[in-house]
Amino acid sequence: MKSGTRVPFIPLLLLLLIAFPLWSQDSGVDPLFFVGMKLEELIGRYGPPRAVYAARGSESWQDDVVFEYDQGDFYIYRDRVWQVGLASAYGIALGDPKPAALLVLGGRAEDRGNYLLFPLPGGGWPLMLRIDFSEAGLVSAIFIYRPDF
Repeated sequence: MKSGTRVPFIPLLLLLLIAFPLWSQDSGVDPLFFVGMKLEELIGRYGPPRAVYAARGSESWQDDVVFEYDQGDFYIYRDRVWQVGLASAYGIALGDPKPAALLVLGGRAEDRGNYLLFPLPGGGWPLMLRIDFSEAGLVSAIFIYRPDF
């Protein structure tokens, strides 16, 4: 290639889309927005949930009511979302291999064996991204949550 030659726009755009996946692929909403949302905001924005179920914690005080939407599973404490389970977030999706998740998250990811933790910036409280893996080493769950709950 001669000096000063331009790279055609379309191939460059395709290269960028492959190299840097879209962060919030499903809903166009930053997933950080979900945590802290009031119950009335959640229902006002997305309508009644597709399903509602209880998630049992290891202690009785850790039980949650979970509202299931196309956008994700919203874990409710009192009147607010404190955790959301997603199919994809920040360039990682269910079924992705662990090495790909580590590559996307970079050096700040804390590898705990069968899951990764990654602190998220922003918000009025601390937020974490947790990526769980199956025994086969594939992403089995993606959560954004308040670790202070």
